[in-house]
Amino acid sequence: MSLRLIQAVAETENLDDFHLGRLLVLLASADARKSTPATKAKAVEGITKLAKLDFLLRYPTALERALIELGRDPADAKVQPRERSSIEAKMVRFRYGPWDARYRRWLGLLAARGLVILGLQGNTVQIGLSDAGRVLATEFQADPLFADLARRAEVVMKAVGPMSATRLKDFVYVAIPEIVDMKWGREIDL
Repeated sequence: MSLRLIQAVAETENLDDFHLGRLLVLLASADARKSTPATKAKAVEGITKLAKLDFLLRYPTALERALIELGRDPADAKVQPRERSSIEAKMVRFRYGPWDARYRRWLGLLAARGLVILGLQGNTVQIGLSDAGRVLATEFQADPLFADLARRAEVVMKAVGPMSATRLKDFVYVAIPEIVDMKWGREIDL
């Protein structure tokens, strides 16, 4: 693997738009599962829950393991051979698990662009798509480049979307126990 390829992947990882697009697709899958206009504004309850849902979306081999733990078919994750060995398949242990610390930034960017609605209920941030966010997310979902991501977002939401943030955190630690004792900055190999 060339140094240029590694640098290109690192630069992509640092592009906010890459992550914002993925979050819009995930939020669209969550939004579609709500049945009333009142609940559409509360598609995901809490930044912590969003981070864990995104973790399973971002790392499909982790989603496979979660599906196995739930007694579901891991083939539903449809992990491609390239996804098992690419540099993007590697993840790093952050402060509170393998989830990134940039979610507040990303949500701020999405809100500033008018793509999400953020509300507060008690101490929990409510995250929902705006009408403009739904339109853009629908465009992403229809784009062949986002096909795998959109399909996987549906799998994630169907499998673990109904779980509370705490239950989802505990579940991820059961399904992928090696992340519990990892040191910060260490690579997690799934």
